Amino acid sequence: MADTFRVKSWQEFKDLAHSKNPNCVVYVIAQSVPSKDHTGLKLILPVERAQYIFTDTAKGDAMRRTGIPVRNNKKGNHFLTDEDVKRFLRAELQIKDLKIFSYWTA
Repeated sequence: MADTFRVKSWQEFKDLAHSKNPNCVVYVIAQSVPSKDHTGLKLILPVERAQYIFTDTAKGDAMRRTGIPVRNNKKGNHFLTDEDVKRFLRAELQIKDLKIFSYWTA
Protein backbone atom coordinates (compact mmCIF):
# COMPACT_ATOMS: atom_id res chain seq x y z
CA MET A 1 0.00 0.00 0.00
CA ALA A 2 1.41 3.38 -1.04
CA ASP A 3 1.69 6.29 1.38
CA THR A 4 0.17 9.60 0.27
CA PHE A 5 1.92 12.89 0.93
CA ARG A 6 0.52 16.35 0.30
CA VAL A 7 2.98 18.75 -1.30
CA LYS A 8 2.46 22.39 -0.37
CA SER A 9 4.35 24.25 -3.10
CA TRP A 10 4.95 23.90 -6.81
CA GLN A 11 8.72 24.12 -6.23
CA GLU A 12 8.59 21.23 -3.74
CA PHE A 13 6.63 19.11 -6.24
CA LYS A 14 9.11 19.98 -8.99
CA ASP A 15 12.08 19.14 -6.74
CA LEU A 16 10.50 15.80 -5.81
CA ALA A 17 9.93 15.00 -9.48
CA HIS A 18 13.60 15.62 -10.23
CA SER A 19 14.85 13.62 -7.25
CA LYS A 20 12.44 10.67 -7.70
CA ASN A 21 12.72 10.60 -11.52
CA PRO A 22 9.20 9.22 -12.15
CA ASN A 23 8.15 7.72 -15.45
CA CYS A 24 4.76 9.47 -15.29
CA VAL A 25 2.71 12.25 -13.75
CA VAL A 26 -1.08 12.11 -13.41
CA TYR A 27 -3.30 15.18 -13.32
CA VAL A 28 -6.93 15.74 -12.42
CA ILE A 29 -8.95 18.73 -13.62
CA ALA A 30 -11.95 18.96 -11.33
CA GLN A 31 -14.89 21.20 -10.65
CA SER A 32 -14.21 24.09 -8.36
CA VAL A 33 -16.26 26.91 -6.90
CA PRO A 34 -18.57 27.91 -8.49
CA SER A 35 -19.47 24.34 -9.39
CA LYS A 36 -19.76 25.06 -13.12
CA ASP A 37 -16.06 25.92 -13.27
CA HIS A 38 -13.48 23.23 -14.01
CA THR A 39 -10.51 24.99 -12.48
CA GLY A 40 -9.42 22.69 -9.67
CA LEU A 41 -6.11 20.96 -10.44
CA LYS A 42 -4.41 18.04 -8.73
CA LEU A 43 -1.01 16.77 -9.80
CA ILE A 44 -0.04 13.29 -8.66
CA LEU A 45 3.50 12.00 -8.67
CA PRO A 46 3.32 8.20 -8.31
CA VAL A 47 6.59 6.62 -7.22
CA GLU A 48 7.47 3.36 -5.54
CA ARG A 49 5.56 3.01 -2.26
CA ALA A 50 4.33 6.62 -2.32
CA GLN A 51 2.35 9.21 -4.16
CA TYR A 52 2.84 12.93 -3.83
CA ILE A 53 -0.13 15.20 -4.46
CA PHE A 54 -0.05 18.91 -5.25
CA THR A 55 -3.24 20.97 -5.60
CA ASP A 56 -3.79 24.31 -7.27
CA THR A 57 -6.77 26.63 -7.59
CA ALA A 58 -7.71 29.47 -9.89
CA LYS A 59 -7.19 33.12 -9.16
CA GLY A 60 -8.47 35.32 -11.95
CA ASP A 61 -7.26 34.23 -15.37
CA ALA A 62 -4.51 31.86 -14.13
CA MET A 63 -3.89 29.17 -11.59
CA ARG A 64 -2.68 30.53 -8.26
CA ARG A 65 0.58 28.54 -7.90
CA THR A 66 1.48 27.26 -11.35
CA GLY A 67 0.27 30.14 -13.49
CA ILE A 68 -1.44 27.78 -15.96
CA PRO A 69 -3.99 29.88 -17.91
CA VAL A 70 -7.69 29.66 -17.05
CA ARG A 71 -9.90 29.72 -20.16
CA ASN A 72 -13.50 30.92 -20.54
CA ASN A 73 -16.20 29.44 -22.74
CA LYS A 74 -19.06 31.31 -24.44
CA LYS A 75 -21.28 30.93 -21.35
CA GLY A 76 -18.62 32.44 -19.08
CA ASN A 77 -17.62 29.16 -17.44
CA HIS A 78 -13.95 28.84 -16.53
CA PHE A 79 -11.88 25.77 -17.36
CA LEU A 80 -8.40 24.34 -17.83
CA THR A 81 -7.35 22.53 -20.97
CA ASP A 82 -5.47 19.25 -21.08
CA GLU A 83 -3.06 20.82 -23.56
CA ASP A 84 -2.18 23.73 -21.23
CA VAL A 85 -1.58 21.39 -18.28
CA LYS A 86 0.59 19.02 -20.34
CA ARG A 87 2.55 21.90 -21.92
CA PHE A 88 3.24 23.35 -18.47
CA LEU A 89 4.39 20.02 -17.00
CA ARG A 90 6.70 19.25 -19.94
CA ALA A 91 8.26 22.73 -19.84
CA GLU A 92 8.69 22.86 -16.07
CA LEU A 93 9.75 19.29 -15.30
CA GLN A 94 11.86 18.56 -18.39
CA ILE A 95 12.12 14.85 -17.56
CA LYS A 96 13.03 12.74 -20.57
CA ASP A 97 10.28 10.34 -21.71
CA LEU A 98 7.91 11.51 -18.94
CA LYS A 99 4.39 10.27 -19.60
CA ILE A 100 1.58 12.63 -18.60
CA PHE A 101 -1.87 11.15 -18.02
CA SER A 102 -5.23 12.57 -17.16
CA TYR A 103 -6.69 10.64 -14.23
CA TRP A 104 -9.83 10.10 -16.29
CA THR A 105 -7.92 8.50 -19.19
CA ALA A 106 -5.13 6.73 -17.24
